Amino acid sequence: MKTTAKILVVEDELSIQTIVRTYLESAGFGVTIVDNGPEALTQARLLQPDLVLLDLNLPGMDGMEVAARLREESSVYILMLSARGEEADRVAGLRIGADDFLTKPFSPRELVARVEAVLRRRRETAVSPTTLYTFQQLAINPDSHEAIAAGQPLDLTATEFQVLLELAKNAGRVLTRDQLLALVWGSDYYGNDRVVDVYVGQVRRKLQDATGLLLIETVRGIGYKFVDVKR
Repeated sequence: MKTTAKILVVEDELSIQTIVRTYLESAGFGVTIVDNGPEALTQARLLQPDLVLLDLNLPGMDGMEVAARLREESSVYILMLSARGEEADRVAGLRIGADDFLTKPFSPRELVARVEAVLRRRRETAVSPTTLYTFQQLAINPDSHEAIAAGQPLDLTATEFQVLLELAKNAGRVLTRDQLLALVWGSDYYGNDRVVDVYVGQVRRKLQDATGLLLIETVRGIGYKFVDVKR
């Protein structure tokens, strides 16, 4: 897939830098590499990348803190890299606002596929026709990536917004985890469906904080259902 998307790679291991640059540039991406947390934040502000490929173990500032600070400033896509494969690390990264998580050692081809899949979400959303989704407690504008709950804007990451949008588009219907994975992360997503539970939980909490209502129900053993009533 040829693309002009800009990727900021934050990785301090030279061998991994070389492999990542080679494969991403071969796929048509523009690549900038930094090797520490503070420089990652500086370059993210200067470059305005489409995606940040972020290692967790960094000098100066670890990847979790970098991700948290990036989330305070932008909705840039974040793909985390880590040698730590424990579920707790993945969940912590996703809760901070990462869009995907890849454990070292990884296949360079899988890395490229993950990057392409994440960026494909943005492109597919951008070409969708304008449809506003309005409910009693919520209004969603896909074009502006805005969600207003009980009159207040929701602070959502790009992936959280997509999860909410897909649930709202299917209001009253149960979506399985596999369906949400395909709709939000793409049918070629390589990761675990645990990511769905984490993101739905975050969106549900933000909606409940704003409205005082449980607008996303868990259907045990199946998936999730959005239950607000259309205006």
